[in-house]
Amino acid sequence: MEIKAINKRTFAQKMKSYKRSPLSFILLLLVVIACAITILVLGFLVGYILIKGIPHLSLDLFTWTYTSNNVSMMPAIINTLIMTFISLIIAVPFGIFAAIYLVEYAKKGNKIVEIVRITAETLSGIPSIIYGLFGMLFFVMALHWGYSILAGAFTLAIMVLPIVMRTTEEALLAVPDSFREGSFALGAGKLVTVFKIVLPSAVPGILSGVILSIGRIVGETAALMYTAGTATSVASNVFASGRTLSVHMYSLSREGLHIDQSYATAVVLLFIVILINWFSSFIAKRISKGNN
Repeated sequence: MEIKAINKRTFAQKMKSYKRSPLSFILLLLVVIACAITILVLGFLVGYILIKGIPHLSLDLFTWTYTSNNVSMMPAIINTLIMTFISLIIAVPFGIFAAIYLVEYAKKGNKIVEIVRITAETLSGIPSIIYGLFGMLFFVMALHWGYSILAGAFTLAIMVLPIVMRTTEEALLAVPDSFREGSFALGAGKLVTVFKIVLPSAVPGILSGVILSIGRIVGETAALMYTAGTATSVASNVFASGRTLSVHMYSLSREGLHIDQSYATAVVLLFIVILINWFSSFIAKRISKGNN
């Protein structure tokens, strides 16, 4: 009863404040409408994919070898996991260490730091096909890597590097200065403070950037068509060509002969992204509990 009374008083206070400031109520209404539209659109897309794709899932789609009859997605699934792993191995260390330098070591007001931040934000907005063209000209042709998993992974690493760097930077800035001051007061050096105190506290925010990067890597199509190719087999090595799930889905829908199988591929792709995001969030929560 007391909780209900408190909630009623809080609601009444909010309504009085909205009456005094109608603009606040309008803004609140717009935010609620935007949230509702976003949830409805997301629900519609997910529901549409599941309804169109689940009935067409079959064991033939998960056989090891791709043929024109079974259009198996298993090679594409393995190539997607390989591509994601290599891209993160390249992008995450560079992004984290760059953010550590910008936040912890660079002097405040440094013009170079501002240039780096503006450049990272600009790179985040460049269309993926531009990265694909760059990867084709540099990795595929100039370095003579050909259409390969490695060329695609390096291109995707360049794409997601700004995301990892900026999210890590924001996560480090969110760590209270009192953590650093307490560590220095106990006699710890700069390096120990960064890696033992600051970085563990920022891990949940860093993993958020990694999750966003994984989503972009797994869902990328245009850049990989110019760099990794569209080979239907599992890549035997990093210099072999191979298609990912998103490229596989695009190829099936473009041909127009296996539309139903492309919807089934979309279901599997959606499931993989959700699974990876859940696993990353689970790790972030466990690390946060361990730090506390």
